[in-house]
Amino acid sequence: MLSRLSTRAALIALAGLGLGATLSACAPLRQVNGYQAIENKPQDIKVGVDTRSTVLDALGSPSAVSTFDPNVWFYISQNMNQIGYHMAYVTKRSVVAITFNKESEQVTAVNDYSLKDGKIIAYEGRETPTRGREMSIVEQLLGNVGRGGVLPQQDPTPGSRPGQGR
Repeated sequence: MLSRLSTRAALIALAGLGLGATLSACAPLRQVNGYQAIENKPQDIKVGVDTRSTVLDALGSPSAVSTFDPNVWFYISQNMNQIGYHMAYVTKRSVVAITFNKESEQVTAVNDYSLKDGKIIAYEGRETPTRGREMSIVEQLLGNVGRGGVLPQQDPTPGSRPGQGR
């Protein structure tokens, strides 16, 4: 009787562990990427009061600097979730753009953008358009006819220098 109860208890415990493992696989994996505000937040920067050095002291180095204007700094962070094998998706995004005056290095603007401010960009992934003359198939096939050898004849011996006779 005792072995029968222990076998039944073991099966129930095993089923419970299996159910727990199955349910835990459905729990979302949360990721936090980018700038992490510990004491000071980028939104707390004051326009006309703070300078480039006070922003650097308060927030640290930016996540990115604008490519075309080095006087715009970006502090970027985002939260992502992933459930099981599905693709991860962004649940929260914050981009704070801080613009500095070129001469006085004072903050002139603090813009806070969120996930709803983003835009989806459709791109063409099949080919990249290039500039230049387009050649027909016949021009491509017959382009090298009559040119002869493009490279001078070289000695096939490894280690020999070009133009060096034997």
